[in-house]
Amino acid sequence: MHGLGKPVDPPVPRASESRGQGAFAGPWRWLMGRPYLLLTLTTLSWAGNAVASRLATGHISPMALTTLRWVAVVALLTPLMIRPVMAEAHVLRPIWLRILVMGAVGFTAFNALMYAAAYYTTAVNMAIIQGSIPVFVLLGALVAFGTRIGLLQAIGTAVTLAGVAAIAARGDLAVLATFSFYTGDVYMLIACASYAVYTLMLRDRPKVPGFVFFAVIATSALLVSTPLLLWEIAAGSVIWPDLRGWLILLYVTLFPSLLSQIFFMRGVELIGPGRAGLFVNLVPVFGAILGVAILGEPFRWYHAVGLVLVLGGIWLAERKRAAG
Repeated sequence: MHGLGKPVDPPVPRASESRGQGAFAGPWRWLMGRPYLLLTLTTLSWAGNAVASRLATGHISPMALTTLRWVAVVALLTPLMIRPVMAEAHVLRPIWLRILVMGAVGFTAFNALMYAAAYYTTAVNMAIIQGSIPVFVLLGALVAFGTRIGLLQAIGTAVTLAGVAAIAARGDLAVLATFSFYTGDVYMLIACASYAVYTLMLRDRPKVPGFVFFAVIATSALLVSTPLLLWEIAAGSVIWPDLRGWLILLYVTLFPSLLSQIFFMRGVELIGPGRAGLFVNLVPVFGAILGVAILGEPFRWYHAVGLVLVLGGIWLAERKRAAG
């Protein structure tokens, strides 16, 4: 997942980036002119990350998948981005620690926790819980910046959290009373909170091109995840990829990590961050559908209740305060 915090506008490419996109010919140029298709493909690829997490279990360990993912991304970006990054070094160098933290919480922690969660819960649970990120951002903005929460936003936050609780409790009130949640659901909640911190930090993103910023954050994620992979190796829990592991690594590198970034930024450029951000609500929907269709996971009544509450709560929380 890699751009889910809607309350903070995502980076919009500069005009120079836009001109480069206009040079693409054929099917690529056709695709680059269709924002709704681009944004749908973006959220579909993000939702697929939850399914990929489940498919990866036993075939590549969480930190191996996280670290090798960023190794591949950085290797692909370096030939293209090294000059643009160096050109912006005077802006990026003074905030290197902030960039490192953003890579740690947004790209390393979120993905590593998701891949670890896949060992203990279903892709359907992971996808729907992932829909709570905008609410975590809303609460974080209240704590960090004193952003006021209107009545509808407060109700929406409560409804969304009730939906997450319904899924984590598996529809059983006794689970809520004893706090006997699935370990994977707890990991996903921590992952969502981690990504919310990253999203809030985007508020003061340096004024550099969107893909330059993505390149340095990806590099930071690689730097942070490498020691954690070494720890996994030392603990004897590393699983190096087999054939399925390599195919999953290829998917998470090309789609959630790279193409979705291009598609999302282009979609934002064409229709604006507000309208583009609404598409993020499709992630839990697509994730639940893919979990059932690809993995054959059961879709139980509490999943339906939780999905309706999460999406309904987000819709309420994103209503303009004037409507309240």
